[in-house]
Amino acid sequence: MRHILVAALSAACSVAASAEPTPPVAAQRPHVVKGPVDRIDEYYWLRDDTRKDPDVLAYLNAENAYADAIMAPLRPLQEQLYSEIVGRVKQDDASVPVLDNGYYYYTRYETGSSYPILARRKGSMAAPEEILLNQPEMAKGHDFFAVNNWAVSPDNRLLAYAEDVVGRRQYKLKVKDLSTGQVLTDVVSNIEPDLAWADDNRTIFYIDKDPVTLLSKRVKAHVLGSPAAADRLVYEEKDDTYYIELGRTSDDRFICIRMRATVSTEERCASAANPASFAILAPRQRDHLYEADHAAGHWIIRTNLNAPNYKLVVAVDGSAGPAGWRDLVRHSPNAFIETFEPFDRFIAIEERSGGNKRLRLVSNGGKSMVVGSDEPAFTMSLQDNREVSATKVRYTYDSLVAPEITYEVDSATGQRTVLKRTPAPGYDASQYVTERVWAPARDGTKVPVSLVYRKGFKRDGTAAMLQYGYGAYGSSTDPSWKETVVSLLDRGMVYAIAHVRGGQEMGRAWYDQGHLMAKKNSFTDFIDVTRYLVSQGYAAKNRVAAQGGSAGGLLMGGILTYAPQDYDVVIAQVPFVDAVTTMLDASIPLTSNEWDEWGNPARRADYDYILSYSPYDQVSARDYPAMFVGTGLWDSQVQYYEPAKWVARLRARKTDSNHLLFRTNMDAGHGGKSGRFEHYRSQAEYYAFMLSELGVAASSSGGSPGERGR
Repeated sequence: MRHILVAALSAACSVAASAEPTPPVAAQRPHVVKGPVDRIDEYYWLRDDTRKDPDVLAYLNAENAYADAIMAPLRPLQEQLYSEIVGRVKQDDASVPVLDNGYYYYTRYETGSSYPILARRKGSMAAPEEILLNQPEMAKGHDFFAVNNWAVSPDNRLLAYAEDVVGRRQYKLKVKDLSTGQVLTDVVSNIEPDLAWADDNRTIFYIDKDPVTLLSKRVKAHVLGSPAAADRLVYEEKDDTYYIELGRTSDDRFICIRMRATVSTEERCASAANPASFAILAPRQRDHLYEADHAAGHWIIRTNLNAPNYKLVVAVDGSAGPAGWRDLVRHSPNAFIETFEPFDRFIAIEERSGGNKRLRLVSNGGKSMVVGSDEPAFTMSLQDNREVSATKVRYTYDSLVAPEITYEVDSATGQRTVLKRTPAPGYDASQYVTERVWAPARDGTKVPVSLVYRKGFKRDGTAAMLQYGYGAYGSSTDPSWKETVVSLLDRGMVYAIAHVRGGQEMGRAWYDQGHLMAKKNSFTDFIDVTRYLVSQGYAAKNRVAAQGGSAGGLLMGGILTYAPQDYDVVIAQVPFVDAVTTMLDASIPLTSNEWDEWGNPARRADYDYILSYSPYDQVSARDYPAMFVGTGLWDSQVQYYEPAKWVARLRARKTDSNHLLFRTNMDAGHGGKSGRFEHYRSQAEYYAFMLSELGVAASSSGGSPGERGR
């Protein structure tokens, strides 16, 4: 076996007489995967949970070397794209300060730095700066570095934070004394980033992870100065279909533990002043999803009880359960309540209506006000609102043409005040146009599509287009500005977001129609959007690229199964493509949590349905478009071996000569490399690949792009 991989590596690094490098060939080692029907997996050997097997590493390195060889002529274009993208980022930028418990907190970047500095000032922004976390210094010596969350103790003296230096989302709890600047000896390993202080300023609640499945399993309490082994067990979740979340309520009076499965939630809360026992707000019940918060002396709960698009209810006594809940904001078939933030005098609601995410403010007296917007396709998001006594709420607004704007809106008058416009050097929003169109799916459903292109674009059916999609977990894809996409628009391309079923852009039913035994709607929606946009002249039939990542990578695999001929290029980042094998193996992180998302293939009906679309299982002897597939060796969400096996099988079976590149980031996880700019390098690489394959002009100065066709 070793000589095959070495030969492949050598071939990938050399250029043959035809000037075209030879792709690596993975060995086939038949392995039986047990299930309702046993299957042969010839590339199962590429799974190495230790990430140390020399044969596996040699194959991944061979694929990287082949990608390097193919991309070598495109390095100048890649560097040009990277420079353009980074040029639209203000390097010495800072966040809008947030007032919390007497201090203004913010992050700031220094020019050339990949990591932010977390700082605060007491009382006003004119006070001296206190640096809490100097992340540029902390990151030195690490190939990967991330601080995912932090929490300051109620007395403002201590900072707890969650640090990851591997990329596998197995965080370490650390604590810093802000009065001395010293990091304490207290360290707790293998945790989720959720942290909550008790009012005693000595106890930190955290979530412990299973070391194999990485499931959030237990809530523990760590008392400063004591060993982690002595930490008190507060709660243990026995059901592996649930995740655990942890936090304090908006008014800081309670610490709450939320157990969340795809179809059910349960919350337990305790007084932050005396968190000895946690009481259940409403016991778990299949198909009941809820989340609770506390302000102004009562509980406010978002619930789907007899309300598919959710409603808000209020309860004074949290122990009374649903019997004690009173409707506050009633259910609407036309507005999906996604989240909310309670204040003493009003509630801010983030809701979806007409395919957009907007804000609605509801006063204690019942007056409702929708916050205004300026474009046909946009997104608003509630931001860091820490003070429940505030009369104004902070939110962000952006669209495909407008870089993010941070607003503050007065809850009484609706008056909006701009707090910050995200700088975008060299970018002129007036030169771009965004549209919202509705594409007919094959079953008659109208699918919302967000579009953007440069002003002067002609809808004559000659342009190249990149279409993006996700469509899973009820996670919606919002039309937000991206500094990376501008480089495509400036080269005459159209960028489209297909809001396919599986998200919740159109309410809960939109999700229900795109998961479990209706999952194929996500794939056919995406394909039907492509065909509609081509028919309407937004793109040439032979100049369409598609992109998706993670569960959106499954979407890419689905369109390759059902309509590979409709696409010239497919970009699949960290793609979930080995659905049957993964969902049969509960030892793989996330599997048991997601049986209500994809189905449980241990059941024959689920097995047959998942098998019918699983991209790895559906690879066949046929032509495929050019492809760029990316992964991270330390990915804990979608294990690297899923795309590795997929690519190996594609290489062995596909009948075309189109490029298939596979890039494994050997030092990263699901989100790619850490640092502010590193992910731009990855994007510049696959954008350069895409532009070349589509025959788009390398320069953004315009001109007549070349035609490539198949």
